[in-house]
Amino acid sequence: MSGLRIGIVVNPTSGRGRGDRRGRHLLAAARARGHEILDLTADDLTGAELHARQAVVDGLDALVVVGGDGMVHLGVNVVAGTDLPLGIVAAGSGNDIARSMGLPLHDVRASVAAIERGLDTGGRAVDAAVVGPPTHSAHEWFIGVLSCGVDAAVNARANALTWPKGRGRYVRGLLAELGRFRPYGYRIALDGTTWESTGTLVAIANAGLFGGGMRISPNSSMDDGKLDVVIAGPLSRRELIGIFPRVYSGTHMRHPACTVLSATSVVIEHSPVGPPPPAAFADGERIGPLPLRVELRPGAVRLLA
Repeated sequence: MSGLRIGIVVNPTSGRGRGDRRGRHLLAAARARGHEILDLTADDLTGAELHARQAVVDGLDALVVVGGDGMVHLGVNVVAGTDLPLGIVAAGSGNDIARSMGLPLHDVRASVAAIERGLDTGGRAVDAAVVGPPTHSAHEWFIGVLSCGVDAAVNARANALTWPKGRGRYVRGLLAELGRFRPYGYRIALDGTTWESTGTLVAIANAGLFGGGMRISPNSSMDDGKLDVVIAGPLSRRELIGIFPRVYSGTHMRHPACTVLSATSVVIEHSPVGPPPPAAFADGERIGPLPLRVELRPGAVRLLA
């Protein structure tokens, strides 16, 4: 396959510099295959998104993002609800979306081959979700997992740390958050049903993975037309320390405090039965404080997978 017009956005800082190297390799490989390449990379993600949106207006056959889940999040917010397919070259530290889709990790040649196969076959339509305040029309898209519990607090703290790298930074963030942890107060409306209680975590999952390989919702699928709402009830600090390692294997779901509900529309807000939950994260990116409405859009993104 040759002669396609492909826009490529690279996050040069992802994966401790791997994004920049993978990006340069991808640009060279794609041009060598005869494609017309538009390098849409900018100094920051806001600039990159503006470049990508303008390129879509000018005409593209595909948009390809190089980096981790944050770059996928950017790409999804450009292509969701359109016919423009999205390709992923996984070069971040977590790569949860690429893992969920079985895409190559840190391998430009295999990624180019997967993208070209996806263009040949039309790609795979996957679900995505829109999220925003219930009283406002403004929203953004996510494709993986939105969470607003202790994990979100840990994520925010870990993002502010410079040491250690990778999973160790998340563990350090968890240890720092434990000292002030108290179960949060939640009120959740799911397709007409309401759940209200204190809890440790609420994750609205379109995919099964978050946090760099943690299987928060092991049975989730990105094309089944539903969201899986994982709720962890009130846990003590000791129980939280005990259950945390089990999230990597998905066996936390066997704990009696954990349950999963299915929905296509979810409104989540603070209940005065407990302290306010932290600001929500989705695809590893900060979304904002509660209340939030999440609505599924089946088949809203066409992934080159």
